[in-house]
Amino acid sequence: MSPQNEQWSSRYGFVLATIGGAVGLGNIWRFSYVAGENGGAAFLFIYLACVFLIGVPLMIAELAIGRRAQGDAISAFETTGKTSRWRGIGWLGIVTAVLLLSYYAVIAGWALRYAVGAVTGTLWRAAQANYGGYFKQFVSQPVDPLIWQGAILAITIFIVSSGVRQGIERLNRLVVPVLAVLIIVLAGYSLSLPGSGAGVRFFLAPDWDALRNPEVYAAALGQAFFTLSLGMAFFVTYGSYMPRTFSVPASAMIVALGDTLFAIISGLAIFPAVFALGGNPAAGPELAFVTLPQVFLKMPAGVFVGSVFLLLLAAAAITSMVALIEIPVSAMIRRTSLSRRGATIVMGGSVFVLGIPSALGYGVLSHVRIGSHGILDAIDFGVSSFLLPVAGVLTALYVGWRLNRTMILNETDFGTRRIGVVWLWLIRILVPVAILGIFIRTLWAS
Repeated sequence: MSPQNEQWSSRYGFVLATIGGAVGLGNIWRFSYVAGENGGAAFLFIYLACVFLIGVPLMIAELAIGRRAQGDAISAFETTGKTSRWRGIGWLGIVTAVLLLSYYAVIAGWALRYAVGAVTGTLWRAAQANYGGYFKQFVSQPVDPLIWQGAILAITIFIVSSGVRQGIERLNRLVVPVLAVLIIVLAGYSLSLPGSGAGVRFFLAPDWDALRNPEVYAAALGQAFFTLSLGMAFFVTYGSYMPRTFSVPASAMIVALGDTLFAIISGLAIFPAVFALGGNPAAGPELAFVTLPQVFLKMPAGVFVGSVFLLLLAAAAITSMVALIEIPVSAMIRRTSLSRRGATIVMGGSVFVLGIPSALGYGVLSHVRIGSHGILDAIDFGVSSFLLPVAGVLTALYVGWRLNRTMILNETDFGTRRIGVVWLWLIRILVPVAILGIFIRTLWAS
């Protein structure tokens, strides 16, 4: 069986691999600070609407065209549309995945560094002294961030080189259930702390006035795309390894529910603890790397709890990186003479080089600004606020208006059922209009 034609061994393995690819830093690191910056519960309400009214329909579309094509992201749009004119959407997804991975690997390297520091104890000794200064000193170094970025990429390359079943699926079968148990235990512990109720109210009791702020909608849509890995050909690629016996709508709903529950439980693990121990829920990107370790030190058994949390953060980062790098690797295997191992090494090395400016953006390249953003923040803003929504709109228009109606309804397993018609009109009208509206508002504000 050639690498591009590998398939998941079971529906259980596919679901775990797909949830593992979607669950990552976006659910723990990014979701927490974006929710904190945008009012907590009001943001959560809009985020859930984006996930199930925009995210799930798009996920179904991507899985369907991937399963039909049984190839990489580029060929998926080429073969289903029976013309090469639409393959640019596949290229856009691959480019977006590579750009995202270039800075994601940097942050994942931070998580790995802090997980190792937590286990060895060096992190907690630094936290007792001047943890904010420790973080800034680490990210401003000219070599250390690159070492940890390279280390986590090396782990990712090793896993993906082993193949779809033996590498990607085996990793997620092991890691995803463990992550689920750990985050539930952490949430239970956080909720048991005196004063945690304020964090629960912040996270789950909406302030409806926040719905008047257009920036909250843009943040929620960007987070939904980021955490569900939409618009970067992830589901097209993983769908290409999907046997026809797997239900596309059921798979999409299970993945969306799993990913969303993980994000919500992560919020319940973080915000009650932050409020109970006097932290700042709107601490921004430093929430996981500065605020939370200081909060953990104030807890009973905080060193142990903090170590578990940081190990979880690093493990979740690896499962997402595996999914991200598989997108361009799949295309490279199909379009070059490289083996899976060779393609993975080449792509991993390329991503490392592309990520160097982001890794050094807090140190020797801190003077470089792109608009009002540093290098890493600028790439993150460009990917989540522009590239992902544009790819989403193009995918919706392609599936909704370019493809034959009967064919796409059959490929999505809806057939002649009425829910299939509802899904089709969501893809044709609601999804592109909603994304374009928020996209134009973001563009206008910037």
